[in-house]
Amino acid sequence: MHALVPGRSIATVLFALAVATAPVQAQDALDRFLQLAEQGDAGAQYNLGAAYDSGNMGVPNNTAEAVKWYRMAADQGSILAQNRLGVIYLRGDGVPPNMPEAMRWFRMVAERDYTFPFEELVSGAQYTLGVAYRDGEGVPIDDVEAVRWFRMAAEQGHANSQYNLGVMYANGDGVPEDDVEAVRWFRMAAEPPYTWMPGLAVAQHNLGVMHMAGEGVLADPIEAVRWFRMAAEQGHADSQYNLGVMYANGDGVLADPVLAHMWANIAGANGDEDAREVRENLELRMTREDMSRATEFARTCMASNYRDCDP
Repeated sequence: MHALVPGRSIATVLFALAVATAPVQAQDALDRFLQLAEQGDAGAQYNLGAAYDSGNMGVPNNTAEAVKWYRMAADQGSILAQNRLGVIYLRGDGVPPNMPEAMRWFRMVAERDYTFPFEELVSGAQYTLGVAYRDGEGVPIDDVEAVRWFRMAAEQGHANSQYNLGVMYANGDGVPEDDVEAVRWFRMAAEPPYTWMPGLAVAQHNLGVMHMAGEGVLADPIEAVRWFRMAAEQGHADSQYNLGVMYANGDGVLADPVLAHMWANIAGANGDEDAREVRENLELRMTREDMSRATEFARTCMASNYRDCDP
């Protein structure tokens, strides 16, 4: 059985710029932005930076020029410019990567109020700072500080932060170990905020593990299967493997070697190195017809992007 998945790494919110498509309109927009930017307009400075950043509006891609205009806008408090500078220095987009500089800009974003329409930028920057303090990227390792930033974003509904906060509680990093609290945060990340959105697969997987082991909740293999299934249907290989093992052993479901083989086969196709042994052990007690059915079921399940996995 595969165990808890550890904390997730930095992901950043990127920028977008809508520009005029016709060359004349683009040149007119560029001229207007330049005039306003030179007069100190932060929005125009940001748009000029974005134009040079992406090579839009008839200007060549020029990171140095983009950074120059972004800095002007950021120094006036443009949250978009501050965030983009953080991304540039984090990823090394046209400049050498510089984690301390990236974190300096992300901190400016993270300390802003949650004001529409920039809530996601603020919570994303808080998440990024949490990861940085947890891993020592551009700042000293400090689990307590990591928890503080994860909690800020998690309380605003940021799923990756909710998940990472759950991991911190499960491991006792920066907070006293508390499996009940870990389950609470995993559940927030695992349950989709809207019916048309999936929850976070790694959080669903971890909930399956904790229900299987009875950590923070009563042991409940049926509930474990439910969470593993949610994650498996999002392509999570560890959950696919665990689902195969549970069908093989009859934990939380009726034992079914065909379905066990199907999920183990899918897990192996998605890179799980332990799945082959499970599959081979199952084949010792399966007929050729059963193996053929299991393989066909696996093929159908994957081809449907996990929408048709109920033979």
